[in-house]
Amino acid sequence: MRSGKTFRYLFIVSAIIIAIVSVWVTNVLVDKLKEEERKKIEIWAESVVLNSSLNAETIDPGAFNDYNALMTKITEGNTTIPVIVTYDTGEVLDYKNIQVPEQGRDSFLKNKIKKFADKHHRIEARLDENFILYVYYDDSTVLKQLQLFPFVQLTVVFIFIIISFLALNSTQKAEQNKVWVGLSKETAHQLGTPISSLMAWVEYLKTKVSDPHLLDEMDKDVERLKTIAERFSKIGSNPEPEWMDLQEAVNEAVVYMGRRISSKVTISTAFPAEPVCTLMNESLFGWTIENLIKNAVDAMDGQGEIKIQAFRKGSKIIMDVSDTGKGIPKSKFDAVFQPGYTTKKRGWGLGLSLVKRIIESYQKGKIYVYKSEIGKGTTFRIELNAQSVNEN
Repeated sequence: MRSGKTFRYLFIVSAIIIAIVSVWVTNVLVDKLKEEERKKIEIWAESVVLNSSLNAETIDPGAFNDYNALMTKITEGNTTIPVIVTYDTGEVLDYKNIQVPEQGRDSFLKNKIKKFADKHHRIEARLDENFILYVYYDDSTVLKQLQLFPFVQLTVVFIFIIISFLALNSTQKAEQNKVWVGLSKETAHQLGTPISSLMAWVEYLKTKVSDPHLLDEMDKDVERLKTIAERFSKIGSNPEPEWMDLQEAVNEAVVYMGRRISSKVTISTAFPAEPVCTLMNESLFGWTIENLIKNAVDAMDGQGEIKIQAFRKGSKIIMDVSDTGKGIPKSKFDAVFQPGYTTKKRGWGLGLSLVKRIIESYQKGKIYVYKSEIGKGTTFRIELNAQSVNEN
């Protein structure tokens, strides 16, 4: 169990580290790309100024054509970065890679200039002392996509963690189910032969022994073994549930356990005046009550009080099983239902795990630690679907 938790923690830490490193690397690339784009825009701005200052009358015609072609190529080479060029007066000279509406062009470009200026420092392109151009620009489409990439990564990592946990939990539950079914079937099978033999011996002894009381007790023990074998066989199958009175099923288990626990332990029950029924398999449900009582007796070290009370709440039956035992730390409320968890020196730690499986898988209900206080006791709560006798 610990190794499973350790694996989960390592998995989470690894996923977080991968996500952090990925985000950091992406941010580094974004910063570098931003710097590269600024340099490109600076070159672009210079080419605009140079292209404006070229004069065919003062430059060799061949050189003029080459310079003009080069400057044109540079200015037209920007196909991804939105750019707006203005005079020092604020009047827009040119813009590129921006879709401008036909109506409200000036106000649209002014808003764009403000947004661009808030995001990046404008670039100043000076032709001479009296001729200055200002270049405003935004991030390119590729850069914007790259800036969103860390969030996409985190989302993918988060989804991956969820799917992995669901798959891991599903695998673990499937393995546990196989263990439960295999163990139950094998136990029922192993008990079958000696029980049949004991039944035959009891019938034989009835013809030889004159004390009927002794034979009755032996007969009861054999019937009890049959019930235990039946319960194990049902754990590994899909028993058909029936509508039964909750109080009747609980009282039967209380009577049975009352004869087998310390006289220093008292068990009291409280049920609604009107009988309530629930869909259950009586044999398996009785097993859960017996396990809860046995667990309570162990928690009280053989002396104390156990209270079982039930009440209806809407369409639910709520049943609380309380003891005056040692109590359970809040951090262990879920752990007590895990297979193998036990505080006893001798024990398999399967009792409460078995109870949870029966209540959830066969009774279609819920069981959990409702409250517990160290040194004062614990209350386990069971929630079942209810149906009154009249409704049934």
